[in-house]
Amino acid sequence: MATSGNPRRRSREDVAEMALQLLDEYGLPDLTMRNLATALGIQPSALYWHFPNKQALLAAVSAKILAPVTRLAVEDLSPREAVRTLGGRLRDCLLAYRDGAELVSSSLALGLVGSPVRPPLLEVARRHGVPDALSEVAAELLIHFTVGRVFHEQQRRTADSLGLLEGPDSLRPEDASAASADEDDFARALTMIADGLEVSTTRSARPRG
Repeated sequence: MATSGNPRRRSREDVAEMALQLLDEYGLPDLTMRNLATALGIQPSALYWHFPNKQALLAAVSAKILAPVTRLAVEDLSPREAVRTLGGRLRDCLLAYRDGAELVSSSLALGLVGSPVRPPLLEVARRHGVPDALSEVAAELLIHFTVGRVFHEQQRRTADSLGLLEGPDSLRPEDASAASADEDDFARALTMIADGLEVSTTRSARPRG
């Protein structure tokens, strides 16, 4: 891990960006305040000018991972399309960084970051007359399913890279069919979530009697 020779004062953005790089290169267990300070060429105590504790730092890194989801344009989508689009983008963002799902899962569980799919999904659903109660359930299911699914996916990849998987569970890098199967299974699951929201909306609109 190289130490930066640049003595300039580091900004909060500098710290979060370097933390994201270290996460992707070394993984979450090695993303320590000491390693981060070394990479930035500063004393560990200097990090606390920007972040009061490590969890706050990890929350900032989680927010950077999730940023492309929050910027996704869904205004012209139906609720069904929004579920599939938001879920797919979230999966891509988590897979883009080593241990991305584990880190984001922790930040979500502690309430340090908000669900990136909830606001856009509720916005789309309201325009199509979907009750907020149903949209909230769909958003909750979407975020937890996607983060949990990718968490397991990344754990399997890590275990395989360490030679811990054998036989049919092994994920050979040259075998593109495994990745394709993961994507297909994930897409089918998103469709089921979208179908559930659609059916529930139709039922809620029926007059009771």
